[in-house]
Parts: sequence; structure tokens; C-alpha cells
Amino acid sequence: MARSEFEAESERFEQRPPNWISPRSEPYERSMWSSQIRSRRRELNQDDGDIVQAQRVARALGWLSIGLGIAEVAAPGRVARIAGINDNRGLVRALGVREIAHGVGILSRRKPVGWLWSRVFGDVMDLAVLGRAAASPQANRGRLAATAAAITGVTVIDFKASQQFTAVAHSIEDDDSIQLTKSIMINRPTEEIYKFWRDFKNLPRVMEHLESVEVIDNTRSRWVAKAPAGKRVEWEADITEDGPNEMIAWRSIEGSSVDNSGAVRFGPAPGGRGTLVRVELNYRPPAGLLSATIAKLLGEEPELQVEEDLRHLKQLMETGEIITTEGQSAGRAQSTSWKYDRLARRLAAAF
Repeated sequence: MARSEFEAESERFEQRPPNWISPRSEPYERSMWSSQIRSRRRELNQDDGDIVQAQRVARALGWLSIGLGIAEVAAPGRVARIAGINDNRGLVRALGVREIAHGVGILSRRKPVGWLWSRVFGDVMDLAVLGRAAASPQANRGRLAATAAAITGVTVIDFKASQQFTAVAHSIEDDDSIQLTKSIMINRPTEEIYKFWRDFKNLPRVMEHLESVEVIDNTRSRWVAKAPAGKRVEWEADITEDGPNEMIAWRSIEGSSVDNSGAVRFGPAPGGRGTLVRVELNYRPPAGLLSATIAKLLGEEPELQVEEDLRHLKQLMETGEIITTEGQSAGRAQSTSWKYDRLARRLAAAF
């Protein structure tokens, strides 16, 4: 029984027991059915854990492929020397292009089973290339042996990751939507934060990607946001639920260029430390998961955007201003601290 079917059956039972429960044996049979529900929920939770783990490993391998591929394309001579295959720059560049293709393929698919197995096949090809290079009299056999050992280890990881993802792929919904959840504690009263957020015209002050929000009426608003490559996107959204000081939920209207929905929830933070703000977002990139992957490569990571937006909200609500290190000296040659900080957060989110 799939999760959606099971949850529906559970809800029906909570409202009314199954018709096979007789009045005479109801306590016993109700207990048995409840036990089945608890057991099935444990199984589903275990499945969820396996899916999350498989997706996390796949994402890490995807970024590993892209990082390695960029290095091989940008500095083929150095990579060739390190690997012990001397000056085979053309071969190294070709391998780099293949690695980048693998990475983009993995990151742009919700179920990248084929792309994961293609990494295994690529590892085998790499080992064959090293074996052929070892026959050359100019080969550095010490470095070749070290490289072969490293690739063998990666091959084992790729094989296990491919097996793991293949086992859970049937449980993953095959659509191009992206879900993310982020939370932050703000040391201000819930009523104050809710009031600030409910006036949507305030949001561009804390959300860097938002250019403007126009309030059309009490429930509908028009949003304009920055998109990758200097483009802009616009959409209209309706409030679907508004619980004062508790929650604001919304959904874009049908036909919007960015199909999105979500909710922001407000509640007391643990230990009486102000308010816990939780943002839940579900959206479909205009050109699917491939465009989302390209956006990540260009530095437009949605998770980091939401994380930074919430941090800006916290700063503004607690101090009255948004603190930034952009443009400040970092003591590094030809750079500034905000670039390194943003890169570090992006890499942390990727892995």
C-alpha cells in the first residue's frame, strides 16, 4: 500500500473503524488494527529515511562530478600529471566533459538512476584508461597506482549509491517540483513578526531576489522577482489561509510563470526566546529541474536564498537594520568576505 493510500485508510479508521470490526470483539480488533497502523507508519518512516539518504548521496556525487569535471577541463595538464598519465590533455578534457554531464544529469533528475549507473560505467572506463597508460614507458607507475586505488574506492561508493537509489526509486514521486523548509528563531513577539510579514510590501526589504510586491486586494498580490541570468519573473498569488499570529498560506494562480505554493508559520520559540518562524515552500522551476540545476551552478541556490532571507528578517526585526559584509575588506587579495561566505554556504548546502 502506497503512502497516500495508507494515510487515507488511516484517516478513515480514525473517523470510523473498518466494517470488519464487530461490536463484540471491537476492543481487541481495534487494538490489532491500531497496531497495524503503527507498524506500517514505522515502515513508511524508514522508507522516508532511506529516500532522504539516497537523495543526499546522489546529490553529493552529482556535485563531485561537476567539481572534478571542471578541474579536468580547466587544468587538464596538471590533472594528468597528478594522475600519472603525463600530458594526455585531450583525454583528460574529454573525461572532464563526461563528468560534468554526469553531474548535471544527476542533479537535474528527481530519479537519476540511469545517471548514477553511468558513473559506475565511467569509473570502469577510467580504470581501463589507467591500465592502458601503465603500459607506457613514460608513465609514473606510483601515481598511477594511487589514482587507481582512489578510483576503485569511488567505484565502490558509486555502485552502492546506485543500488541504494534503485531500491527506493519506485517510492519517489516523478515530478519536477522542489520542496524546501527553513526555520529561524527571532527574539521578537509573534504578533510583531506576523504583522510585518502580512504586509507583503515589506518582504522585498528582506528578500534579495524580490523586486516588488503589489497588493491587489485583501487576498491577492502580484510578485516580481529576479531570475538567473539577469531575467525577471512575475506571478500572482492568492492567500489560501490566514490565521492571525499563526500562519499565512498562499498559492500562485493557475497559469503563473512560476507555479508555487507554501506557508509561513509563527509560534513560540523554545524557552520563551521569542518566535519560531518556519517557511515551507513548494515550487516548479519554469523550465523544470534542469533549469534549477543551472541556477545552482550560477549561484542562485533557492535553499540559500530562503536561509539568507530569514536571516535578514531576524536582523531587521531584532536590530532595525540588515547587517552585511558585502563590499567590506576580508584581508584577502582581490576579493571580499561576502563572496567567500556565500560560496561556503552554497557548498555546505550541496553536501
